[in-house]
Amino acid sequence: MNFYVRNLSSRHLLVSLPVRVCNISNVACKSCFSYFSTLSSNLSFESSQFAGDNEQQKCVNVGRDSDVNIVLARISPGSSDAEVLQSLLSDPSCDSIKITDSFVDRVLYRFKDDWKSALGAFRWAQSRPDYMPSPELYDKLVDILGKMKKMEKMCSLLDEMHADRIISLNTIAKVMRRFAGARDWKEAVRTFDELGKFGLEKNTESMNLLLDTLCKEYRVQQAREIFYELKLHIPPNANTFNIFIHGWCKVNRVEEAYWTIQEMKGSGCCPCVISYSTIIKSYCQQFNFQKVYELLDEMQGQGCVPNVVTFTTIMCFLTKSGAFEEALKIPERMKSVGCKPDTLFYNALIHTLSMAHRLQEATRVLKVEMPRNGVQPNTSTYNTIIAMFCHHLQEERALEFLRDLESSPFCKPDVQSYFPLLKFCFKVGKTDDFLRKLMNDIVNKHHLCLDLSSYALLIHGLCRANKCGWAYLIFEDMIRQEITPRYKTCSVLLQEVKEKNMYDAADMIEMLMKKMKTA
Repeated sequence: MNFYVRNLSSRHLLVSLPVRVCNISNVACKSCFSYFSTLSSNLSFESSQFAGDNEQQKCVNVGRDSDVNIVLARISPGSSDAEVLQSLLSDPSCDSIKITDSFVDRVLYRFKDDWKSALGAFRWAQSRPDYMPSPELYDKLVDILGKMKKMEKMCSLLDEMHADRIISLNTIAKVMRRFAGARDWKEAVRTFDELGKFGLEKNTESMNLLLDTLCKEYRVQQAREIFYELKLHIPPNANTFNIFIHGWCKVNRVEEAYWTIQEMKGSGCCPCVISYSTIIKSYCQQFNFQKVYELLDEMQGQGCVPNVVTFTTIMCFLTKSGAFEEALKIPERMKSVGCKPDTLFYNALIHTLSMAHRLQEATRVLKVEMPRNGVQPNTSTYNTIIAMFCHHLQEERALEFLRDLESSPFCKPDVQSYFPLLKFCFKVGKTDDFLRKLMNDIVNKHHLCLDLSSYALLIHGLCRANKCGWAYLIFEDMIRQEITPRYKTCSVLLQEVKEKNMYDAADMIEMLMKKMKTA
């Protein structure tokens, strides 16, 4: 969807939606803190955790799938699953659709938040005599029903799958996860207890699935009690203990996590870099760097060399604590153990140098060190540099790196690349040609999108710049795109339009604010 944002001179800028933005305080953090999810994902035993990117990729072309759109057009909002089924069965145009697993997969993706339509469309596809849904599609429907807390429907589908003998450990993982997510951890445990009924084995893998599910839902104590019973006849492995290490850290009981490492050794399992790095992250979050360094020494004493994730985590939190000089010792320490930096480490290093006001060194990292070590920059690398120069009011340098990003063979600008420049405009009062050019580049040159934070920045900034007419036009477009503004944004704009005697605008804003209060 496209729309127009105009200033008081009626010059037009085409804008569209939505992308997340951030400021200088967290530009680099997005890069370095993405490391932390690596620790979690390495401890996850549920295949659905790894399917999301593939599903999103598969759905890029959904809008051009005419058969899927036919189904979507035949389903009325709010219909029951039985009504959806009947609607599709009675429509002749649906009879000509060739049903394949790929087609049903795309339909389920479109209805991932609408269990009635998902179930009805699935039953319609299932009714075709020449088609049998794959077990993976059943699993996806199980997940949709569980996510929407339709547990009876989910269990009914599970019984149907049991009758057809298509239940896998992946199915059980989804069921346990959804019960635990609905805070019914006892049902999650009961599902595990019934593995034999489904022809599945209670072994280390399935036990880890249960323990991981409970720990992710903060039920670490219950998971431990179950483990003490199960380990009498199911041997744990290193992953079992890593699950508990991650679980204890998640509930801020880092000492228990540390003692789990000792238990791990006692069981004949060797702690790995994930085991230690998870605990190091927790000590970092407490800014307990003495413990961090003690654990680093222990790792190396055990022959477990810290990796780039470990060092990036430590450097990020040292920077967050304001210990910039200490943070800048991390690259040397990392080099001393033979650990090579990667893009995300360099992004964090650039951010640290920026916070320490060492702009020339930060620039050198991008221009010299990364190419010398064969490490490619990404968009966040440039965004951090751009934000750094904007923060220090060096717009020409910021624009220089923006141009480098535009011509980079590795990456291209996103809205975060421009957000510091937009902030700079309002900070120094460049709210005419410079701001219009930036907006034009965002939308027309790079076809990027704005989100809630972007709109808030523009509306607040334009109001302060005495351009509330332009701010209100942006506000109108925001509403048309069904993005609900923050209450504070409404309040600021309302005061400005009242001062300019824009009565219709004031009435509209007041009406919206009343709805927000009663929502």
